[in-house]
Amino acid sequence: MNRTLFLSRNLITFGVPISLFGILILLIKSSLLQGNEILVVGITADLLLTVPLVYFLLIRKTEIPKTTVIPIMIIGLLIGSYFLPNESQYYLNFFKNWILPIVEISALSFVIYNVRKVIKQYKSNKTEAFDFFTTLKNTCYEILPKRVVIPIVMEIAVFYYGFIYWKKRKLKVNEFSYHKDSGTIALLISIIFIVAIETFVLHILLSKWSDIAAWILTFLSIYSGIQILGFLRSMFKRPISIENDRLYIRYGIMTETAIDIKDIDSIEISSKDIELNKETKKLSFLGELESHNIIIHLKKENELVGLYGIRRKYKNLAFYVDDKIEFTNQINKALQYEP
Repeated sequence: MNRTLFLSRNLITFGVPISLFGILILLIKSSLLQGNEILVVGITADLLLTVPLVYFLLIRKTEIPKTTVIPIMIIGLLIGSYFLPNESQYYLNFFKNWILPIVEISALSFVIYNVRKVIKQYKSNKTEAFDFFTTLKNTCYEILPKRVVIPIVMEIAVFYYGFIYWKKRKLKVNEFSYHKDSGTIALLISIIFIVAIETFVLHILLSKWSDIAAWILTFLSIYSGIQILGFLRSMFKRPISIENDRLYIRYGIMTETAIDIKDIDSIEISSKDIELNKETKKLSFLGELESHNIIIHLKKENELVGLYGIRRKYKNLAFYVDDKIEFTNQINKALQYEP
C-alpha cells in the first residue's frame, strides 16, 4: 500500500512537469509560433519559470530537496535552446547570461551557509570529531538531489583540501595517520610531476596540429593535477579514528568505511601478500601499489565507499597505519569491553 502511494506521488510529482514540457515542445513546433512574439515570450517564461514553479508547489511538502527546482529550470533552458528557433531565443539568452549565474551562485551560497551552520553547531557541542568531508556530504544530502551530491562534494572537497585547509592538524589519542611511511605521498607527488612534464611536451606537439586540442589536453591535465593534489592533501587531514564504539577507516577523500567495534572478529599486524577477492579488499585505491600492515577480519559484510560513491562489499580489509602497535592495542582494548 505504502509503495503504491509512493509510486503514485512520484508519478504526479515528475509526470506533471514532464507533461508540461511536452505540451510546450508541441507548441514550439507548431505553426502558431511563427511571427508571434507574445507566444515566444510566454513559452520562454513557461519553460524557465512556470514549470519550475509548478514543480516546486508539488514538492514543497515532501522530502524532495527544494534545490531540485534548479535542475528543472535547466531542463527548461535546454529544451528552449534546442527547440526554439535561433531568432526566438533573445529572452532565453538573457536568462542564460544574466539570471542563471545568479541562481547558481545563490545555490552554492546556500550550500556553504548550511555547511557553516553545521560547523557552528559542532563547535558548540564537541561530542565527536569534526570532519569537513562528512559534514559537507551530510549537508548536501539534505538540500541537493542524491545523484548529484557525490560529484559536487568531491569537487568542493578537492578544492578545500588542496588550496584552503593547509593548517597543520594535530592528532588526538584516538586518531592515527597512515601517510608518513607508506610511500603513497611520494608516489602521488611523482604522478603530479609526470603529468606536468607530459602536459608541457604534448602541448607543444599538439599545438603544431591544433591549438584547440592542445589547450583542451592542457586543461584536462591541469584539472587532473588539481584532483591529485586535493586527494594527497586530504590524507593529512582525515586520519583513521576510533569514536563512540566505531572505527572510522579513511584514505583521504578517496576511500572510507565505518565499522562497529562489535563487528570486528579479529585484527592482525601483517604485511604478507593477500589475495584480493569478493571478501578481501584493500583500503587504498592504488591496490597492490601500496603496502599494508594491518588486516581486519569482520564477523559480517561491510561496505567500502570509494571515489564518487562507488561501493564495494568486504569482510577482510587490509590497510596501512603508521603506529600499528598502538592502533592494534586500542582496537583489542575496545573489543574487551564489547559484550
